[in-house]
Amino acid sequence: MSTITYTAADEEKSRPAARFQITGIWPGLFLTTLVACAAYGVHLLPVVSTFSPLIIAILLGMIFHNVVGTPVSAKPGVTFSLRRVLRFAIIMLGLQLTATQIGEVGATGIGIIAVTLAATFLFTGWFGRMMGIDPKLAQLIGAGTSVCGASAVIATNTVTDAHDEDVAYAVACVTVFGSIAMFAYPTLGTLLHLDPRAYGLWAGSSIHEIAQVVAAAFQEGRQAGEFGTIAKLSRVTLLAPLVIALGVAAARRSSGTSSARPPMPWFVLGFIAMIALNSIITIPPEAKSVIVSVTTFLLTMALAAMGLETDIGKLYAKGLRPLAVGAAASIFISLFSLMLIKLTT
Repeated sequence: MSTITYTAADEEKSRPAARFQITGIWPGLFLTTLVACAAYGVHLLPVVSTFSPLIIAILLGMIFHNVVGTPVSAKPGVTFSLRRVLRFAIIMLGLQLTATQIGEVGATGIGIIAVTLAATFLFTGWFGRMMGIDPKLAQLIGAGTSVCGASAVIATNTVTDAHDEDVAYAVACVTVFGSIAMFAYPTLGTLLHLDPRAYGLWAGSSIHEIAQVVAAAFQEGRQAGEFGTIAKLSRVTLLAPLVIALGVAAARRSSGTSSARPPMPWFVLGFIAMIALNSIITIPPEAKSVIVSVTTFLLTMALAAMGLETDIGKLYAKGLRPLAVGAAASIFISLFSLMLIKLTT
């Protein structure tokens, strides 16, 4: 009898604990939401309007964490935002792409984008080794440069599992050099005498963030802007195979055998499924606008969470070598993609 009584009492005690664990994420979710909303507000200021709310959110999160301090009670919710919210947002990102859009780039354009992505990622890893930086940090910089900026960095970290400071540093790299490209490409495109389609493909295949591509491409006209945006979105689809390949490589390194079962990033499969769904059914423009807005906000929350876990002191201690790797990767992707475009168009 005593054993039965003890078990029942123990179950009763465990129920409130379970409820506490569920409600424990809300303070952190509230904080990341607050930082994300603040990022949208700051984004409205003319001085910083060229930067996406995602980038502003990580900066605000870092400032809050290092000046005020992230409350202990918020930690579970911040981690939830950085893991679960991020994965859901990446899945939803697939609803912004269709097979038809990818087809508009053409086989040559897709080939240029894919080869450029692979070459840039490999070059960044090699140059990172030459500079003596952590391989995981080099992978994050390579992913952010070769695919889609901050979103690719945090998605890639789901399999590389680098330190938060490495993620923040990689985001800083792709933000700085992507912004430089955003302002430099319109002038360079004119000097190089690129037609709208070639210029759009160049911008879409080499500039880091989607917002940066849109800003740079549309400065050369509507045709260049639309083609650059489609090229960039096509490039985003390659995030899925990159993350899966990195997961396979990580599993093999950890076990030392090629037969190791890789950790499957299921959210990437969800991303692919959403692309397929968006290709089969027609989502009304009003609903599509809401989906894009919600997806961007969720990504902003994830980056706010990253900032709320980043120690600036540890970031500073990494020095300038990772920044040099980011600069070299950005120059490489720009020149390599331009070379391919010149050779094939």
